Amino acid sequence: MTHYSTDLSPPINQEWPAAAATSRRGSKLLPAGNTALRRVAGLWFVVACIGQWLMVVYIATFYGSSALAGDFPRWNRLLYHGYIPGDSIGNAALAIHILLAAVITASGTLQLIPQVRARAPSFHRWNGRLYILSAFTTSTVALYLVWIRGGVGGDLSQHLAVSLNAVLILLCAAMALRYAIARDFRTHRRWALRLFLVVSGVWFFRVGLMLSFLVFQGPFGFDPITFQGPFLTFLAFAQTLLPLAILELYLRTQDRASASSHIAMAAGLFVLTLAMGAGVAGAAMGMWLPTIKVAFDPRTSIAATLTTTIASGGADAAIRQYRDLKTAAPAAYNFDENELDSLGYHLIHVGQFDNAIRIFQLNTEAYPQSGNVYDSLGEAYMDDGDRPQAIANYRKSLQLNPKNRNAVRMLQKLEAP
Repeated sequence: MTHYSTDLSPPINQEWPAAAATSRRGSKLLPAGNTALRRVAGLWFVVACIGQWLMVVYIATFYGSSALAGDFPRWNRLLYHGYIPGDSIGNAALAIHILLAAVITASGTLQLIPQVRARAPSFHRWNGRLYILSAFTTSTVALYLVWIRGGVGGDLSQHLAVSLNAVLILLCAAMALRYAIARDFRTHRRWALRLFLVVSGVWFFRVGLMLSFLVFQGPFGFDPITFQGPFLTFLAFAQTLLPLAILELYLRTQDRASASSHIAMAAGLFVLTLAMGAGVAGAAMGMWLPTIKVAFDPRTSIAATLTTTIASGGADAAIRQYRDLKTAAPAAYNFDENELDSLGYHLIHVGQFDNAIRIFQLNTEAYPQSGNVYDSLGEAYMDDGDRPQAIANYRKSLQLNPKNRNAVRMLQKLEAP
């Protein structure tokens, strides 16, 4: 593919002919509006690059290290119905999808950097080919995972949203390739920008979800166990349609010789960039960096060790093993609070509420001054239908951490007449 141009700041005489003409007539505000819009777009791209590369490292460290160690069942700590023993085709499709998620995220950001295109045009062209091929492949595999393999988390509305995203990826990839071959680089660029946004749908979903956690201090508008609810339905469609709508508004603003529209667009995009940055920070602190840290931690994961023991010997055996190893080899294993917390939530997701409660109880024993461990135990009791114990543990969590707004909301819900 030739000259895969996707930079966000094209020369004015190429992308803004009306603006350039007005500027030549002596307008002073329009060039300032152009500059503001380009700089804000550049800021948006820098924030997006940081967030997307964090996700690339997260995918490589967690899924990559697990695959190299042959520990594919470990994927199920983060995926619902992920690795299934005996399902060779489905597991291979899932592995391809995860691999291409990292490839397409990395290559997509590189395609948007004008310096890369200018200084390494050959790399830019080959990376563009890889990007298009990955887009076609990953979207096709996603449709297979949702509708043929089955077992994907979420409800029908989310499955439809994922399918819409996959279809739009195929469309945008085909159109970007078509106009690159035709050497219509201006139209090609616009379709390439649309492709970049739709292939980033999963990333936008996570950023939006973590932004909602920051704003509402916990899950909002959905059940965290079933991962279903009106907010997730909205977010599943918004991850694709909202960025595309903003891009179309941005491109239309570029074509208009109006200083006020350029400045308004720059201001709106700046606010959206701040929101996206907050979501990136939340995702980094809540998902990506802790997982990356664990991947580089030389200690053995106690959660992974106990998972195997629970499967073979039950929760009692796992609890004995935890205590024995903590006494015999405290430096060899990772006994951090989030280890048992993540294991407990995995057990909740697979419907093992009794085992989850036992693991969360063990965590309160290990970290009695942590409000978070009692919050998690309260959630496990609530999901298991034990309302009095759920209330007691949420109260304990709130006592230890008076700023725990999630505990406040859960108590209001549980104590309502």
